[in-house]
Amino acid sequence: MSIICPTVLADTVDEYREQMDTVQGFASRIQIDLGDGHFTSETISIADVWWPEHITADIHLMYKEPLRVVADLVVMRPGMVIIHAESRDALEALEFLREQHIRTGVALLQDTAVEGVIDLIQRSDHVLIFSGSLGSFGGQVDLSLLAKVPQIRNIDPDIEIGWDGGINVDTARKLADGGIDVLNVGGAIQKAMHPENAYRDLLRRLYD
Repeated sequence: MSIICPTVLADTVDEYREQMDTVQGFASRIQIDLGDGHFTSETISIADVWWPEHITADIHLMYKEPLRVVADLVVMRPGMVIIHAESRDALEALEFLREQHIRTGVALLQDTAVEGVIDLIQRSDHVLIFSGSLGSFGGQVDLSLLAKVPQIRNIDPDIEIGWDGGINVDTARKLADGGIDVLNVGGAIQKAMHPENAYRDLLRRLYD
């Protein structure tokens, strides 16, 4: 059963608080995007990250050198930390997180082939297929990237698969039918006139 996971992506502390306030009344699981200003645009710092106790928070770490900061995240005990396969020390960061009993995820940019990152997938609980633009809401759904789903399942049939980029009421069902378990939704919720209604509409679209 696929789920809708709202995304929080903020450049300032005030914006972060506004986005968290927007989703915390209805979301049970969220994705927090963090950027280092090198791998992608800079977001709020790890020191400014927080989330309500009733929410499970996945951290999508868009850092060139994630190993430098994963220890700071472990202290917060997030539900999961997602490392980019394209980062310099992805394998070491994933191993560290596993040792600390934190669920691990690996994100694949559009041009990253599954067969080239098998070792990372084998050390992960989750694979995030990225179809957006790093560091910003929006992007387009490239349905051709769904070809990665069976390739990932061949490595681990039980692994959780997420999608980031371009999800809205027109694309959510196509992604769920294509094997996506977690639909990370940014602008379609955060920029909606009525965010909770947008969230509910997405859920309904999954099961119509």
